[in-house]
Amino acid sequence: MASKKQREILFDPLFENNPITVQVLGICSALAVTVKLMPALVMALSVMVVLGFSNVIVSLMRNYIPMRIRIIVQLVVIASLVILVDLFLKAFSYDVSKQLSVFVGLIITNCIVMGRLEAFAMDNKPWASFLDGIGNGAGYGLILIIVAFFRELLGSGTLFNIKVIPDWLYEHGYLNNGMMLMPAMALITVGVIIWVQRSFMPQLTEKE
Repeated sequence: MASKKQREILFDPLFENNPITVQVLGICSALAVTVKLMPALVMALSVMVVLGFSNVIVSLMRNYIPMRIRIIVQLVVIASLVILVDLFLKAFSYDVSKQLSVFVGLIITNCIVMGRLEAFAMDNKPWASFLDGIGNGAGYGLILIIVAFFRELLGSGTLFNIKVIPDWLYEHGYLNNGMMLMPAMALITVGVIIWVQRSFMPQLTEKE
C-alpha cells in the first residue's frame, strides 16, 4: 500500500498542484495539440512516459552528476526518451505521429519535464520520483484531454473523429463553432478551467 506522502505525490498534480492550471507550465501544448482528442491523448501519454522514466533515471544518477553539467545531462536523458517515444509512434501509430508533427520532439523543451527533474528528481529517491513524474504527467494530460474534448466536440461535432452531433440538430440550424479550432480558443478554454477550479478550490487563490 502506498503511504500518505506517496499518494500526495501522485495525486496532488491532478488538482491542487496541476502543472498547467496552478503552476502555469506547458501552456504551449494546450494550444498546439488539442484540436482533436486523439493527438491530445497520445501527447498526454507520451509526456507521462517521458516524465516518469526521466525522473527515475535522473534520480538514480543524481549523486553522480556534477552540478555544473546537470542541465546537459537532464536534456540528454529527456532527448533519448523522446526519440524512443517518437520512433514508437511512427512504428505503431503513424497517422497520429503525423498529426503531432514536431510537437513530440518539443517535449524535450517542455518546462514541466525540466521543472520536475530540477525540483524533485534531483533530491528524491527513484520510486518517489517515478510517482511524481506520473502524477505531473497525468495532471498535464488531464487538462489537454478536457480542452481537446470541448474543442473537437464544439468545433467539429466529433469525438475521436466519430460524429456525435446528430444530423437532425444540424437540420434545425445548429452549426459547428469554427472559432473553437483556432489556437486562441485553447487558451480561453484553459482560462475557463482555471476559473472553475479556483471557484471550487479557493485555497489556490489564497496561496498566492
